Amino acid sequence: MCGRTACSLAADNLRRACAYRDRRGQHRQPEWVRGERYQPSYNKGPQSNGPVLLPRRHLHQDADSSERVLMDMRWGLVPSWFKQDNPSKLQFNTSNCRSDTMLSKSSYKGALLKGKRCVVLADGFYEWQQQSGGKQPYFIYFPQTKDAMDKETEGDEEWKGWRLLTMAGIFDCWEPPSGGEMLYTYTIITVDASKDVSFIHHRQLWLLSALTLRMPAILDGDEAIRKWLDFAEVPTQEAVKLIQPTENIVFHPVSTFVNNIRNNTPECVAPIELGAKKEVKATPSNSVMLGWLKSSQEGSPQKKENDLPKWKSQFIHSPSPKKTSADVLQQWLGKQGQPVAKKRKA
Repeated sequence: MCGRTACSLAADNLRRACAYRDRRGQHRQPEWVRGERYQPSYNKGPQSNGPVLLPRRHLHQDADSSERVLMDMRWGLVPSWFKQDNPSKLQFNTSNCRSDTMLSKSSYKGALLKGKRCVVLADGFYEWQQQSGGKQPYFIYFPQTKDAMDKETEGDEEWKGWRLLTMAGIFDCWEPPSGGEMLYTYTIITVDASKDVSFIHHRQLWLLSALTLRMPAILDGDEAIRKWLDFAEVPTQEAVKLIQPTENIVFHPVSTFVNNIRNNTPECVAPIELGAKKEVKATPSNSVMLGWLKSSQEGSPQKKENDLPKWKSQFIHSPSPKKTSADVLQQWLGKQGQPVAKKRKA
């Protein structure tokens, strides 16, 4: 399950980070639709808005199906067939959509068969591991190169900053029965997570889940993103084959500061040392990471809405038991300034 994300890039940098090549091989950046509504955040939850990639053809029928746009949508799909005036009266949770039922449940089937496939963008997402003293949060994301930690300049044509996590989603457009503004919403598709089972020990920390359930369906690479978005060229039966777990993610523990969804600062994603009573001291590498996050937008994100629901996690993706989270943290804070990707088991 996916219930909390971060997306801290400013609107212009988000466009640059989503650059792609269209069907003719031309290098492009997706244009914003209603971009003024987008607000960067280190702590996004269901019912808040977040950035989504979708094909331009859904908005302009004469557009090439390989063209993409960015839109700020509400997290939690409201089906187009919903007849009540208030979308909050929807009686079921549509923040996440199980891959094994998305073609059978009416909430998602219609939109999916109409090609309403989207890519949900984030720096990464949060998960919580149950421990005797409570729940320990972790930040999970794509492996990053050292270039991603370097401060970006606006003049750079090619984006070398943070590699965004790209999650497969379904969107829909709901129109109030009595008339009014169209509401665009999305759901994140989830898949079975790793089957590995282990425990978190005091200092010898094996970061594995005792109850591994679901994880977001992550699209790894532009070819997977292209096939998922291009509904005119890639039929639903082919596109759904892309929906599967990935091993290409890394993680680090973060402060319980992120547990309160109203907290929305770089502290939410900053690495900590498990077992310590205070945050990890500043080092060249984690200072650069925080500096990059701070400089990626103009000022701090605005406060979150007070009425956002709290969410309890149900899984944490499992790395190989050969690597302890203490080892991962050591590498994260090392001189290279970059986390090390989890390796597959032989």
